[in-house]
Amino acid sequence: MTESMIWWSVAIYLVVAIGIAILARQGKMADMSGYFLGDRKMGGFVSAMSYSATTYSAFMMVGLAGLTYKGGVGALGFEIVYFAGVSLVAIFGPRFWAVGKKFGYVTPSEMLGHRYADKKVSMAVAISSCVFLIPYAAVQLAGVGYLLQGATDGAIPFTTGVVLATAVAIFFSYVAGIRSVMWTDSLQAIMMIIASTLVAWLVIQGLGGFHGLFDTLAEKKPESLVVPGPGLFSFITFLGLTIPWFFFSLSNPQVSQRLFMPSSLHAMRRMLLGFLVFGLIYTLVSVLWGFSALAAFPDLAKADLATATLLGSDLVPPLLGVIVLVGIMAAAISTIDSIMLTLSSMFARDVYANMKDGCDDTKQLWVGKIVIPIIAILAFGFAELQLDLIAVLSVAASSGLVAVVPATIGAFYWKRGTAAGALASVVGTTLIVLIMYASGNSFLGLPAGIWGIVVATVLYVGVSLASSAPLERAAEFVDASKKY
Repeated sequence: MTESMIWWSVAIYLVVAIGIAILARQGKMADMSGYFLGDRKMGGFVSAMSYSATTYSAFMMVGLAGLTYKGGVGALGFEIVYFAGVSLVAIFGPRFWAVGKKFGYVTPSEMLGHRYADKKVSMAVAISSCVFLIPYAAVQLAGVGYLLQGATDGAIPFTTGVVLATAVAIFFSYVAGIRSVMWTDSLQAIMMIIASTLVAWLVIQGLGGFHGLFDTLAEKKPESLVVPGPGLFSFITFLGLTIPWFFFSLSNPQVSQRLFMPSSLHAMRRMLLGFLVFGLIYTLVSVLWGFSALAAFPDLAKADLATATLLGSDLVPPLLGVIVLVGIMAAAISTIDSIMLTLSSMFARDVYANMKDGCDDTKQLWVGKIVIPIIAILAFGFAELQLDLIAVLSVAASSGLVAVVPATIGAFYWKRGTAAGALASVVGTTLIVLIMYASGNSFLGLPAGIWGIVVATVLYVGVSLASSAPLERAAEFVDASKKY
């Protein structure tokens, strides 16, 4: 796989993706719902592929493969816990869709602010999401940088990959809002799952088949096949990584916002089913990539280079290797532009509009578009720091985002929940998680991934019980959520 081959492949992908993005410019995009939600008319297949590409980004084929390379079989358990957490979409997805249709919500933070009858709740959730999601977007940018750097043995510098991903993500976000993102996501997801599965099979065959691969690991790296593994995982570490990941579908607004978009409940069910099939295959493929890299290249300087090193090796035909590389890059860009659109919509809808004591939809859309490149620049700066394992950084972001989980669950199932409880939960948990990561990520021997959900729950329940609940609004909201 040569540098010129990679550049030509990236160029071909961009031409095709740009064409699809331009074709997506249909329907009204002059308001917040049209630009950020596709006017709530997205079909099941497109929703499933977009949900998959957005969720399974650089984290999987770069991050999860790297986590498997460094942490062994525990990485599979970690991802299976996330996969189990997708069951939350089956419970909450129809409720999100129903209240979104009833009240016209554009963002998850707007939904919580309305449910608790306090705009300060929506502002706090939006700001907290920005604090943790910008680093998560940076993780995706870093994934592209590592991928191109590793596959070309440094011929394409890390920063070049990050700049490319940033520019493309901004472009797709602007062309047609969420429509262009979701249509290009569909292309990316299909290309990604087919090519990565085929290449994983070829790599394993090159290593002597499944028996040969695992015999090599059993002989040279036996600790990678047993729990807790070669040293990365302990029980506490495992809990700290998996608890935030279990709640990913509720805590990450770029994911939960998509629950407002399907055209019908039938489309949402198709979205969930398609995502589950995609996710199971992609999880197994990513873990096998990590094990294959460990067997073939046991002494890599950086675990996150596992996938890139495999793609640049003789085990992978150059044409297939470059297809997988472009597919992973495209998936990372999908997550970046989804995050940019979500955060920009939250800032415009839940911060700017509330600070101005309301402004019309057109002004909110204008502000949202201005914010997109600002978010991208912040993520770019964070990516250039090249911090730690991609998978661990992803979980660090989710550790803070769990601040909204108790308030979200309570919005649908506990009418006694209050605005004061939601505010205390979101603000308090955000501050505690930030302090913990700044001071070494440990308190009483437990990481922020465990403390986050505990603190958020205690604050939400405790403060709610000590304050007055908007029972009339709660009843109206809960009743609406059941009408699907």
